[in-house]
Amino acid sequence: MAVNSFREDEYMKNTDKKKILRRLFAYLMEYKGILLAVLLCMGVTVAISLINPLLIEEAIDNYIANGDLPGLFQLGIFALILNIIFIIMVKVRMYVMSIVSNKILLRIRQDLYEHIQTLSFSFFDSRPTGKILARIIGDVNSLKDVLVNMVTTLIPEFVTVVGVVVIMVVKDWRLALASLSTIPIMMVGIWLVQRASHKRWQLFRKKSSNLNAYVHEDIAGMNVVQSFGAEEETREIFGKLTDEHRDAFVDAVIYADMFGPVIDFCWGIGAMMLYLIGIRVLGFEMVSVGLLVAFGTYINMFWNPIMNLSNFYNSLVTNLTAAERIFDILDTEAEIVDASDVEELPDVKGKVEFSHVCFTYDRGTPAETKVLNDVSFTVEPGETIALVGPTGAGKTTIVNLISRFYDIEEGVISVDGYDLTKISIESLRKQMGVMTQDNFIFHGTVRDNILYGKLDATEKEVIAAAKAVNAHDFIMKMEKGYDTELKEHGAGLSIGQRQLIAFARTMISMPKILILDEATSSIDTHTEILVQKGIEALLSGRTSFVIAHRLSTIQNADRIFVIDQGGILEQGSPAELMEKKGAYYKLYMKQFEGVA
Repeated sequence: MAVNSFREDEYMKNTDKKKILRRLFAYLMEYKGILLAVLLCMGVTVAISLINPLLIEEAIDNYIANGDLPGLFQLGIFALILNIIFIIMVKVRMYVMSIVSNKILLRIRQDLYEHIQTLSFSFFDSRPTGKILARIIGDVNSLKDVLVNMVTTLIPEFVTVVGVVVIMVVKDWRLALASLSTIPIMMVGIWLVQRASHKRWQLFRKKSSNLNAYVHEDIAGMNVVQSFGAEEETREIFGKLTDEHRDAFVDAVIYADMFGPVIDFCWGIGAMMLYLIGIRVLGFEMVSVGLLVAFGTYINMFWNPIMNLSNFYNSLVTNLTAAERIFDILDTEAEIVDASDVEELPDVKGKVEFSHVCFTYDRGTPAETKVLNDVSFTVEPGETIALVGPTGAGKTTIVNLISRFYDIEEGVISVDGYDLTKISIESLRKQMGVMTQDNFIFHGTVRDNILYGKLDATEKEVIAAAKAVNAHDFIMKMEKGYDTELKEHGAGLSIGQRQLIAFARTMISMPKILILDEATSSIDTHTEILVQKGIEALLSGRTSFVIAHRLSTIQNADRIFVIDQGGILEQGSPAELMEKKGAYYKLYMKQFEGVA
């Protein structure tokens, strides 16, 4: 597989920012009723903020100038009531939007997680787990401010700017034109800054992803790091990645912080133009003191929202890269999907057939590797097939294709005569049991881990499954028996004990087709003797595929397939293959000599 490691920046397609915003806005539209209430609150606050300068003009020109103190007091009370309402409305909208934004984040994260679960093995084969986690956790969290500000900043500040411009033009178009004369300069400046800033925030996200991937990988392999004394080497790699992460952040922030100076410059020049035109050109004969003060307030009310909008735009540029990375995964189509006309696979007997099957990893890429070429065989219900051969020959590929973890490029694979592409994936996999040499043990009780194979199983079934694979005795010796809490990955258990619990988990699911991929390779000889009878019980009456390097463990197989050179070199019972003295005989003798 072509792998993107922590040493490489992830490839990202250039996306249309408008489409990204529309998709984010679609999540907001699921709360239309709540948003309408928020917009109503914002309408009240915007109206009050637009009225305040008019009240100041009225107070100066009509009450202070005429010495009307009672009228000024009444106007002040009215203004106080209005601004108390303003404060209440602001608090309400902030509280409501924080609830909505968190619900949307949960929805996006849930959508992302559920979609990832549908993706095929090739998706996970091609990137570190840490990079996937970075998108589910960090990138989703980065969207909170954008979602909140799309409603609480973008809409009210835009309405405020439009309202201010309209009032200024109505009051005096000449002063309005002077005050707003620097808008073209501002637009050009912001456009230039955002172009440079967006690219640098994209790079920063990639560096964050690399760092996250390395930390996850390093912690997961800490036992190897410490065993080989590689702490210094890993420290150097971590230091290099953190330096790249820091440099990318600093570089991005330098450009992002240029939004403020551009706005401040245009704001200052606009204020200068207002007083220059109002005082030096028009004069106090045409412009009253109250009007000039009102305009001074309005120009602040214009540029303050512009500053807020630029900060929102800055935040948008900063975090839009996170949205791009999220939608990049959401737009990744699952390679293994049900066709529109699939049917449910009924209870099967377990006949498996390969007909002229071909399969290639990384097809159409420089890393293309053809593994299977024109492979055909038939396995009867209840038959146990052992797959042997050198590493990379295609043994695991065959069993993965039976589970339809990958799709073949040519040929047909069928179960009981049903083409795998014509039946639902869920109905196929629920009748299969897969055991590997590295079965995952979840954090929870022993019982919970066994029940993972059949969530509605009874206590009697749990114990029966454990007894069948000889796990019951060691479980009962544990502190709380089946209620003993296990740590993640089964820390504290021996390799053999972890495998026995995994065997019980598979046993309880009662699969019709069983796959054991090196399932006993990590078990010591003593434990293997204990579990061998359990395996025989597990195999009984089921179509089984067993991959094993230890040829002594497959002597009871009905047939052995020797896999190499893109297909089946030879097949037959253990006795028949030994008698042929072919590829299997050579493998057996070589292993026997190694043991001897």
